[in-house]
Amino acid sequence: MFSKALKGVALAALIAGAGITAATLGADPAKAGEGNIVVTYKDDVSTLDPAIGYDWQNWSMIKSLFDGLMDYEPGTTTLKPDLATDYTVSDDGLTYTFNLRKGVTFHNGREFKASDVKYTLERVVNPKTQSPGAGFFDTIKGFAEESAGETDSLSGIEVVDDYTVKFTLNQPDAAFLHKMALNFAHIVPKEAVEEWGQDFGKHPVGTGAFALQDWTLGQHLIFKANPDYHIDGIPKLDSITVEVGQEPVVALLRLQRGEVDIAGDGIPPAKFLEVMNDPEYKDLVVSGEQLHTSYITLNTNIPPFDNLKVREAVNMAVNKDRIVRVINGRAQPANQPLPPLMPGYNTDYKGYAFDPDKAKELLAEAGYADGVETTLFVANTDPQPRIAQAIQQDLSAIGMKVEIKSLAQANVIAAGGEADQAPMIWSGGMAWIADFPDPSNFYGPILGCGGAVPGGWNWSWYCNEELDAEASKADAMADPSQADARIDMWRDIFTKIMADAPWVPVFNEQRFTIRSPRIVADDALLVDPVHIPVHYDYIAVKYTCANVRITQSTLRTVIMGGIIRSHPHRQWRPVPPLNLNASTAPQASSMKTVRLRM
Repeated sequence: MFSKALKGVALAALIAGAGITAATLGADPAKAGEGNIVVTYKDDVSTLDPAIGYDWQNWSMIKSLFDGLMDYEPGTTTLKPDLATDYTVSDDGLTYTFNLRKGVTFHNGREFKASDVKYTLERVVNPKTQSPGAGFFDTIKGFAEESAGETDSLSGIEVVDDYTVKFTLNQPDAAFLHKMALNFAHIVPKEAVEEWGQDFGKHPVGTGAFALQDWTLGQHLIFKANPDYHIDGIPKLDSITVEVGQEPVVALLRLQRGEVDIAGDGIPPAKFLEVMNDPEYKDLVVSGEQLHTSYITLNTNIPPFDNLKVREAVNMAVNKDRIVRVINGRAQPANQPLPPLMPGYNTDYKGYAFDPDKAKELLAEAGYADGVETTLFVANTDPQPRIAQAIQQDLSAIGMKVEIKSLAQANVIAAGGEADQAPMIWSGGMAWIADFPDPSNFYGPILGCGGAVPGGWNWSWYCNEELDAEASKADAMADPSQADARIDMWRDIFTKIMADAPWVPVFNEQRFTIRSPRIVADDALLVDPVHIPVHYDYIAVKYTCANVRITQSTLRTVIMGGIIRSHPHRQWRPVPPLNLNASTAPQASSMKTVRLRM
């Protein structure tokens, strides 16, 4: 990127460790297990407990702290064993037997055993845990009894020996192996959970590639590499520093100055076109399709949204094309819960047309001819408040007066998890990205009866028991010969959901990640479909022997005079002048800036 400006300049000693491509200066690529990266987020993390955590910031952090029996090939949706070495499935699809890795240790030094698997899943299902992921495991024998509080164990999990665990299901489950790769099934040690109690999420102990070193609330989290991790050469970093409380615009500016490696909240919409049109930064942006839908939830338990006609009216009143323009066209308007890339997406379904006049009629038929007041909850990170304002304007046009409550993301999530708190929620910044590539994942936690529980993710509090029964039948079709018929069933289920209108699907977003030049990673790792948003375990950095960066946009440097300004808040420091003659010295007009990271 900077080769033209620096051609012929002997800067090798100065730029060892610089954040520029190896090809630019012919330097060696990154080495495994070296270096630190800085990641920023606006909001603090709510918890690092895999049984509880279910939001944007903590998802990939938890995956780096903990492991499950199954995982995915990095950057893909291809399943592979993780803490399991292999597994077998009975002919009737009801029994799964996993053989476990030997010698894997938790961060506290204790060896991982089969009993930890049983404890972990029983803890998730136990209603006292209030796990939003409990419903994923409803096919394990004994789930109904434990979820009802009748027992604290799952009869369908048997510890055969220290390194073998067997699951017995009450019906075949086509997505069971995917569920074993979920965060909720990531293994925790009983002794650490009992030691910290409700604070385990602040003091997590797992078997993952990283361990939590420090968490200063409102400031940062620091993750240190696990030297005993069971995958050779992983992780590729010494540490990760996650700085919170960073406005996305500020985070982007800091990344451009060389202070940040990954802007976790992405490129702010107001800066998107500027970044994409800047040749210096355009190549630092990685994009990828996501199994994603952003939507408005309509709480079916709270007036006026307990009335179907009101919910239909809202679906017809929202101008989705205008909202897509708010985010610079980085998405496509949505008409159903499933995204287009998900099996089961109904290409023939047209959804609710944008029709404010019809929406007014429906509102009047529902008894609100004179209008109605309600509240829309929204995360306070740009562009979400601006999108909420667009929704507010659309609904005002049909006679709905909407108060906007712009809160920290964690507070919006908490409100959604209470049955009577949030009449409407704009999901932007918290929108659903599939946990695994199967249509069932867009149902159970966010539209199924099992997700309509305190602390759950079904913020519409929608529960259709008939559809729940159909969903169970679809998920029981585990035989590969039934795959097409199963997808047809799911397509029908989601079409029926839209007839009940608990959501307003708004758009399917494309993911954009901007990273510093010193990041070494396949593009797929930076928009990983499972380790969302970034697969930290496999990321490395260039030039780790000295922590120096070269950028075009930061700090002025006087090379001939021999001074370099290090950090913006530090002093000018003298350095020996470089041995440059007239023939090799660059002209002042071609000088680029050099930043020494201290």
